[in-house]
Amino acid sequence: MTKEPGDMILPMLREMRKETQEGFASVNQRLDKLEEGQKNFRNALSADSLMSKFVIGDFEERLAALERKFDDIMKAK
Repeated sequence: MTKEPGDMILPMLREMRKETQEGFASVNQRLDKLEEGQKNFRNALSADSLMSKFVIGDFEERLAALERKFDDIMKAK
């Protein structure tokens, strides 16, 4: 008893669908890893920016304090 062409096509199409879904699952996993790495990189950049602002802010405060002391000394003369 030979199979009809229609009986052979449907299993083949189902197999192709399964393989395609597995391939997309693999691609999605890779994209998720890339997105996570990108997220970590953005967080690191944000942290670095905040640290830079903190250091610069601290420096500016110290500079302002020195300028006030200098003004006080100049006024005392």
